Amino acid sequence: MSEYQTQESLGILLGARLGERGTLGMAYDKSPCGTLLFDEVEKAHPRVLDVFLQILDAARVTMASGDTLDFSKHYIVLTSNIGAAEILHIQHSTQATMERHVLTRAQQSLRPEMFARITEKLVFNRLSYDNQLEIASLLLANELKFLRDKGHALTPTESVLPFLVRRGFHPKLGARPMRDAIEKLIGDAVTEFLLKGKNSSGSLHVSEPRGCLVIR
Repeated sequence: MSEYQTQESLGILLGARLGERGTLGMAYDKSPCGTLLFDEVEKAHPRVLDVFLQILDAARVTMASGDTLDFSKHYIVLTSNIGAAEILHIQHSTQATMERHVLTRAQQSLRPEMFARITEKLVFNRLSYDNQLEIASLLLANELKFLRDKGHALTPTESVLPFLVRRGFHPKLGARPMRDAIEKLIGDAVTEFLLKGKNSSGSLHVSEPRGCLVIR
C-alpha cells in the first residue's frame, strides 16, 4: 500500500470520477469472490484506511462510479511490517514472545477501530514455516480460482505449496514477493502448456531440474 500514502491516492483506489473503476473495482471485477491481499497496510493514508473500515465492518464500499461493491464473499488479507525491525533483536525468543511483541506494536500503531475489526491476527516471520504455508495456500487458492474462471482447471500436487514458499518467501518484504512468485510461476506453466497446443487443465507439478512449475 506504499502507493496510497496521500489523500489523493484515494481516487486511485476508488476511481477519481464517474465511470472510473479504480484499482479496487478492477480487482473486484477480476475476482468477485476469493482472497484480496493488501500489502504493508500501515503505509496507507488514513482516508484510505477508512475504506478498509467499511469493508471489514459492512463488507461493502461505494466507488466513485456510484456502484456499491459487496465483499461478503471475500477474505481480506492485510499484511504489515509493524514490529519487523524490533523483532530482529529478539529473534532467539520463543515464537509466542515474538507474536505478543508484534501484536502489541500493531495495536499501538493501528487505529483501535481498525485493529478491532481484524478478526484473525497472525504473525509471519522467518521462523514460522507453518505461517508461510498458510498465506501461500490462500494466495495459491485465489490464483487457481481466477484461472478456473478463465477455463484453466489446475490441481496442484503436494510438492507445489512448499516449492512456492521457497521461491516466494522474503523475510523483510512481506507477502508481495510470495504473491508475485505464485502468479508468475503458475502463469508461466499455463503459457508453456498453451504454446504446445494443449488444454491447460491438468495437474500442477514441480520440475526441480528446471526450477519451475509444469502442467501434466
